[in-house]
Amino acid sequence: MSVSISSLQQLLFELSGVLPADSSPLFAVTRQVKLHANETYIREGDKDRRLAYIEKGIMRAYTLKQNGDEATLFLRWEKQFIASHDTIIHRKPSRFVYRALEDVTLLEIDYDILEEVMKVHPRFEPLRNFFLLRMLSESLAIMEAFVTLSPEERYRNLLAERFDVVNRVPDKYIASMLGITPVSLSRIRKRMLEKGK
Repeated sequence: MSVSISSLQQLLFELSGVLPADSSPLFAVTRQVKLHANETYIREGDKDRRLAYIEKGIMRAYTLKQNGDEATLFLRWEKQFIASHDTIIHRKPSRFVYRALEDVTLLEIDYDILEEVMKVHPRFEPLRNFFLLRMLSESLAIMEAFVTLSPEERYRNLLAERFDVVNRVPDKYIASMLGITPVSLSRIRKRMLEKGK
């Protein structure tokens, strides 16, 4: 059994009290997906309702602006879930591209199949609520951070949450996610060094 399945079984138990031994109907319909660095997982316009748990690697969600620049929406890394909000919540084609920044291993389930499993096994229902609430809370957190925090504060939060991720992601993507230019990110880092933090 892989580490990711064990982690998900533990999460399922914490959410709904389903014992690992009873979770086989759910994990029977999951599959492992491996992506190479820069490989696209979900394309703009895709309608597949994929939900995946990241076992290894970093994923980036982004869109192309009218001027051709890429705007990074968010990054996801180990022990986080990734899915298109558009396809899962709104049942619309994805507006964003989801791409591997490095070699990635995912544990994936088709959300439509997950819903069928939950009809037969309602004890898994808390898992769906968890996914939807997690997606909503992550979206709200991004929006609130842009409204209430400065770019430097958002950068400090990223460092506090996952310091190692900053060293694994190109500066241009970090800057884009913070809503600033790479030059501005360099200035923030310089100020932080001067302050000794």
